[in-house]
Amino acid sequence: MDRKIIYLDNNATTCVAPEVFEAMKPYLCEFYGNPSSIHRFGGSVASALEDARRSVAELLGAEYRDKDGNATEIIFTSCGTEGDNAAINAAIAALPERKKIVTTAVEHPAVLHYCEELESKGFTVEKIGVNARGQLDMAALTAAVDENTAVVSAMWGNNETGTIFPVAEIAGIAHAKGAYFHTDAVQAAGKVPVNVAACQADFIAISGHKLHAPKGVGALYIRRGIPFTPLICGGHQERSRRGGTENVASIVGLGKACQIAKAGLDAEYAKLKSMRDAFEAKLLATIPQIRINGDLDNRLPGTSSVSFECIEGESILMLLDVFGICASSGSACTTGSLEPSHVLRAMGVPYSAAHGTIRFSLSRYNTMEELDFVVEKLPPIIARLREISPFWEGKNE
Repeated sequence: MDRKIIYLDNNATTCVAPEVFEAMKPYLCEFYGNPSSIHRFGGSVASALEDARRSVAELLGAEYRDKDGNATEIIFTSCGTEGDNAAINAAIAALPERKKIVTTAVEHPAVLHYCEELESKGFTVEKIGVNARGQLDMAALTAAVDENTAVVSAMWGNNETGTIFPVAEIAGIAHAKGAYFHTDAVQAAGKVPVNVAACQADFIAISGHKLHAPKGVGALYIRRGIPFTPLICGGHQERSRRGGTENVASIVGLGKACQIAKAGLDAEYAKLKSMRDAFEAKLLATIPQIRINGDLDNRLPGTSSVSFECIEGESILMLLDVFGICASSGSACTTGSLEPSHVLRAMGVPYSAAHGTIRFSLSRYNTMEELDFVVEKLPPIIARLREISPFWEGKNE
């Protein structure tokens, strides 16, 4: 590929960090034993698996082993979606007499679609709304959680706007009624501090490919002592909590990515927030009739959702792509839909702005020079599209 790629779609997926790839390589070809085997060759692989489990636990502030020396609280999954589904499944199985699930209107489809499936099987699902900044309606949440609620599921940080929810407060509301609390921390882990003791979550799902590990691997935190019914049944892997031979190389990569994220968390947060804020300020100064979406005081540091009035986001993306600039018109899982995202609709973003919304999401590998290049190329693109937009004619700039 001749042109330089400026990749600003890191909430969709990240590149595999070089250090992560190097850590994985031996487990692709050299140490290929099954970690469940009793021979030493398999045992060496099992040891690498446990090292990775420890690294994930340390990133989340979770326990690695209990008093009997058994690995606890972290199981490996294939992705964030599996983790979300497994957590909700375990919660409703642990409280079979309760038939209500409380979640939010802006959750990832991994949660919303699974809740819809459970709704078709007789569960009541209540989706709590948000305000114009994407902040959760806490009064409505408190009113919704009752003695029939099995689980409350609320994301840590929104994948489209970056808005962060008060997870510790939500956990308290759930626990006061005897319900479990699950949080999808796929976008938050490795970007902001995620500590199980501070947030009191019962389940936390993360995904490797959002923090520079490979696709196809994730982890689920399960608070020690909580009954857990597996979503995937099979062998005795993961202490019988998740059947199937472990994806060892990718798990090793996830462990390494968690180590790197934990070591550089504060510095990376400061860098990404500074770049994002400077980027947004330049866009606001050079392009009329735009808005920044989300809670501007409490967002994930590398997420910027920008709405451009009276034009289509897909057209913006295609013209940015000419310059090698990669961004998104919303969640990657809903790309292709011509309807505004469910997150923007829940926030009440006007239709004319929601259709022209672009999400720029940064990683540690982005630079301010790249963002300045976008600021250089984007204003003419917006002006060109507005010239041919029937909705822009006569608009007061």
